[in-house]
Amino acid sequence: MKLNALAPQEGSTKKRMRVGRGIGSGKGKTSGRGVKGQKARTGVSIQGFEGGQTPITRRLPKVGFKNVFAKNFVTVSLARIQDAIDAKRLDTKSVIDEVALVAAGVVRRKKDGIRLLGTGEIKTKVNLKLSGATASAKAAVEKAGGSVELIVITVKPVVRKKPKSNQG
Repeated sequence: MKLNALAPQEGSTKKRMRVGRGIGSGKGKTSGRGVKGQKARTGVSIQGFEGGQTPITRRLPKVGFKNVFAKNFVTVSLARIQDAIDAKRLDTKSVIDEVALVAAGVVRRKKDGIRLLGTGEIKTKVNLKLSGATASAKAAVEKAGGSVELIVITVKPVVRKKPKSNQG
C-alpha cells in the first residue's frame, strides 16, 4: 500500500455543489435558498417567531424554581468505598476525606462536596470526613466500628460595592 495511491472507495463521496455560479449551473442566482427575504440570508433569527401571534413560550406560565444557592454534591456509595479499600487504594488507618477519595479515584471531582449514600455494605472500620451522609450510611459505618464526621460548608456573603456618585 502506498500513501499516494490512497483514494476513497468508488461512489462513496460526492463532489461539493458550487452554488451561485450562474444560471446554467442549476444552483445559480439564489443558490437554492428560494427568493428574497430574511430566510435567504445568513443569521436568520426567527426561532420561535409565530408571525406576530404571542409565541407559545410566552403563552405558557412560568413553572418551578431554581435555587441558585443549592449545593451540587458528588455522591459516593458505601460499596464503592469498600471496593477502593479492598483494592488498597484507600488507607483505613488515617481519616478518609474528600481529597483522599479524589486521589484514590473513587470520585472524579468533589464539586461542592461529597455525600455518602447507604447503598451497599461496608465491612471495614473507617473514619470518614465528608460534606454529607444519609442516615443509613452513618448507621452502617458506625455498625462497622467507624465514624462519619460532617464538614460544615460556610457560604461567604457577597459584598457589593456601592456605585460611585458622579457628583464631586
